[in-house]
Amino acid sequence: MTVPVPMWPQPLDPLHSFALSAGVAALPLLLILILMGGLRKSGLFASGCGLALTVLLAIAVWRMPPMMVVSSTAFGALFALWPILWIVFGGLWLFNLTQDTGKFDLLRRWMEEHASGDPCIQVILVAFCFGALLEGCAGFGAPVALTSCLLVGLGFEARKAILVSLIANTAPVAFGALGIPIVALAGATGLDLTKLSAMVGRQIPFLSFVLPAYLVWVMARGKGLKRVWPAVLAAGGTFALAQFLVSNLWGPYAADVIAASLSVAAVVGLLRVWKPRGERATEVSSVGKLSSQQAFAAWLPWVILSVVMILWSWLGLLTKGQVSIPIPTLHNQVLITLYQKPYSALYGFQPLAAGTAVFVSVVITAVCFRVRPGVVATAGWKTVRQLAIPGLTVMTIVGLTYLYNYSGMAYTLGAAAARVGPAFPILSSYLGWLACFLSGSDSASNLLFGNLQVAAAHQLHLNPILTAATNSSGAVAGKMISPQNIAVGVTTVGLIGQEGRILRATFWHSVLFAGLIGLLAWAQAYWLTSMIP
Repeated sequence: MTVPVPMWPQPLDPLHSFALSAGVAALPLLLILILMGGLRKSGLFASGCGLALTVLLAIAVWRMPPMMVVSSTAFGALFALWPILWIVFGGLWLFNLTQDTGKFDLLRRWMEEHASGDPCIQVILVAFCFGALLEGCAGFGAPVALTSCLLVGLGFEARKAILVSLIANTAPVAFGALGIPIVALAGATGLDLTKLSAMVGRQIPFLSFVLPAYLVWVMARGKGLKRVWPAVLAAGGTFALAQFLVSNLWGPYAADVIAASLSVAAVVGLLRVWKPRGERATEVSSVGKLSSQQAFAAWLPWVILSVVMILWSWLGLLTKGQVSIPIPTLHNQVLITLYQKPYSALYGFQPLAAGTAVFVSVVITAVCFRVRPGVVATAGWKTVRQLAIPGLTVMTIVGLTYLYNYSGMAYTLGAAAARVGPAFPILSSYLGWLACFLSGSDSASNLLFGNLQVAAAHQLHLNPILTAATNSSGAVAGKMISPQNIAVGVTTVGLIGQEGRILRATFWHSVLFAGLIGLLAWAQAYWLTSMIP
């Protein structure tokens, strides 16, 4: 007869002083944020130090059994490997393949060709639409790096190019890199992925709708808005509607790719029948207009990716063949004292996860362009090298997050944050904003503060889907002021050493965006509750 193993109860106040316990629980997060944001240490070094401190506190202060410490950390690392890094790997592989075969250069030329003319139209097409497409497929700083370079090539002053590229790199961030922030948020909190996607999709589209107008206002104030308002409505309206529909009906994976592609089509289609009057930019010299065949080749990889992701979700392939694996010494062996219920630890391995769909897109793209296997393999190996350090960083920080949750430290800190009271939905947005500002990643923000948001929501009798989603939505505003993102931008346009000036230029835009998201979440929490899935 098997003797049942007694559950280990998470201590909510291990130091018998709630303020002190919460302060100690915050130390690993503060350490990571200070090392990354303040001292500019690498993400791997910062997350490694944070994990070491979390292990020490979990054992010495929260009295977590060492085997549970090991199991929860390994559980997080496993989840980071599959599905998170598998999705990122596929997206970057496709991006690298388009670069190595020259298809990305065709897309760049297509953008340059169709964006030439009015600088406000250039900002909409390049910084907003094209930047969103890059964020949706690759992330990792690619949107700011490439759009700022392209804008400078179109005649923009370097500082202005970086400014609008950073501001534009907000609305697509929550669903960036094929939905990784939402996948990470669901993994960290245990909440339903589709509901989180839908909730974020009922917040971010409001920002997406106004963002083109905001970018034009930054560029040319009211005069510019008056001149190009049809393009503003076409870009913002199409992107916001598509982002809302895809995130609510299909999930997070292709929301940005589809929204950006349709937004580009809407603006380009509009420009065929309407032209803005007034100020014109100097035309950019080119090697000649693209043929229709070249334009088709430029867009084909992204159309393939969009179609495959839609079909994958529509056919329900994501969960086909899924296997649930209980984590030894952890599954239902931890009692969440705050809720008085066992903490499950089931790893759901999905062989047909979203990353597999992206891999299929890579294969189809290679076949369509008749790319030699050696070129495909070279692009894949380049991706492996690119992801080596970032991948270890992700595995470390997700392992830390899972340990932070299973040890009870997240619940201690969440209970403390709940003392803000009814204004917490506004704080939710700024918590995400702060974490993304310092870590440079919406995904990292969700991993660090996602479960804290859930714990606080339970204390305040708020819907945890709302507060967790608001963390991700608020984080997008912090992306434009993150030192990592700014560093990428200044490096590509030759403004190294001017990071501080760029940060000051974007700071209040960032604060405003986070505040607007917070106010929307506050309204959804108390008045617009029907918006919560």
